[in-house]
Amino acid sequence: MASNRHLGRIIVLQTLYELEFRTEANDPAASVEDILDRNIQRYKAMVEDQEFIRRLVMGISADTATLDETLGPLAPEWPIDQIARMDRTVLQIGLYELMHGEDVPPKVVINEAVELAKAFGGDNSSKFVNGVLGTYYRQNIESKEAEVPVQPAKKAKKS
Repeated sequence: MASNRHLGRIIVLQTLYELEFRTEANDPAASVEDILDRNIQRYKAMVEDQEFIRRLVMGISADTATLDETLGPLAPEWPIDQIARMDRTVLQIGLYELMHGEDVPPKVVINEAVELAKAFGGDNSSKFVNGVLGTYYRQNIESKEAEVPVQPAKKAKKS
């Protein structure tokens, strides 16, 4: 399933990248559903968890503005519109999974995003993605996990 999800994330990346590119080019035929369906069809023999792909693509495309607002303070020297499209898309995928994906451990999400950045981004993309998502993790997930008090084990009563 893990490698299947990795391929799924690649399909998500391809879909969102193409959608943004075509939207910025004012392509009136750019439709997230059409692009997604075509990309899933291309790999359908290798992908079992199509719902995972659809959930990510539809969630990210519907929540792009919020994701970008969240990313801004995490990389203050890089305004969101100056981040390379590929890096921004990888960051959106990773951040969305960190915010909404309860079934994948946060460190796995970050590692998957770093691997996407290594495969599809520039020379420093993986370090950038790791730094930004790592900052989100430390500020929003790790700090909350540390706040949860651990209940001491109760001693068994002697009879």
